[in-house]
Amino acid sequence: MRIPGMALAGSLTGGIANRLKDWVMGSKESDANVIVLYDRTLLWLTLGLAVVGFIMVTSASMPVGQRMSNDPFFFAKRDAFYLGLAFALSMITLRIPMEIWQRYSNVMLMASIVMLLIVLVVGSSVNGASRWIALGPLRIQPAELSKLSLFCYLASYLVRKVEEVRNNFWGFCKPMGVMVVLAVLLLAQPDLGTVVVLFVTTLAMLFLAGAKLWQFLAIIGSGIFAVVLLIIAEPYRMRRVTSFWNPWADPFGSGYQLTQSLMAFGRGELWGQGLGNSVQKLEYLPEAHTDFIFSIIGEELGYVGVVLVLLMVFFISFRAMSIGRRALELDQRFSGFLACSIGVWFSFQALVNVGAAAGMLPTKGLTLPLISYGGSSLLIMSTAIVLLLRIDFETRLAKAQAFSRG
Repeated sequence: MRIPGMALAGSLTGGIANRLKDWVMGSKESDANVIVLYDRTLLWLTLGLAVVGFIMVTSASMPVGQRMSNDPFFFAKRDAFYLGLAFALSMITLRIPMEIWQRYSNVMLMASIVMLLIVLVVGSSVNGASRWIALGPLRIQPAELSKLSLFCYLASYLVRKVEEVRNNFWGFCKPMGVMVVLAVLLLAQPDLGTVVVLFVTTLAMLFLAGAKLWQFLAIIGSGIFAVVLLIIAEPYRMRRVTSFWNPWADPFGSGYQLTQSLMAFGRGELWGQGLGNSVQKLEYLPEAHTDFIFSIIGEELGYVGVVLVLLMVFFISFRAMSIGRRALELDQRFSGFLACSIGVWFSFQALVNVGAAAGMLPTKGLTLPLISYGGSSLLIMSTAIVLLLRIDFETRLAKAQAFSRG
């Protein structure tokens, strides 16, 4: 008598498990009765990264929070506030059709330029860089908004001028000219890291649009030459490059931050020291909760934690590119170009942050998307992810409507 009962319990448990799996991962395409109109995999990966980010910001910021405000959870509370604000903003963003973003992309770009001009006049300075506009308890970083604004503008431009971009060098130069205007304003702050992100993502979008190879070679050559000049022109940039080549030559001077970061990775080994057990976060490693939070992840969670975080970042970028490809196949070109640009932006910014923390790239001061502490970065990145969900929703809805008509 117990065997049928056990079988019934097993079938019920299996049914619940399968339903939960379908709800988390999305229903199979063969199930004609259920249509999932958003990318559940992308949503869960994003929530997972946000949770990891909140936990690691809380852990990494305790010592500096205690010193600055006599409250070890000072930065954790602020990060929780920004997460709540990002969630509320996401609920609004999710209801805005992509047509509205395309229509007002020029307005967004002009607003970003105005804000970049304002920050040069009344911006608050941190570590010698004037990048923030203070509005009461909030601090807005216009550089983060400029990324999303530029990519929306470029997607709209490529919808209107894609043939000109493919066949006319002037059509290729116009979007690069807009990027240069933003670059000049960003370099005045100074913020070379954001300029590099804008440059690489703009080139990737033009490549996807079908621009000619020789145009890329000319622009890339010019870009490398300009970056070299910018590095030589500023002594602090030159010190960053030379210290990146051999940080141990001056471990208590120009190479201090990188050597402390490498020691954090070394202490982590395979399984890490355990959550909360980092030594480098005890104000040995500067910016442990912002630019170098990946080093603390390596120290506390070890190689396993580092790999899991990188896999989550990779799959979010992969999903973004897949969403963009499907949108382009349905001739939703603005949505497609924008989704691809978000994928490139997300992955490249993560690459630069991780590369700088691991000593493979010079320090650039870029946040690790959805993980590093930073209100503006968190709000803009979450908005970009929600745009991906909206694009995916519209493409799935278009497919469902076409299927029902057929």
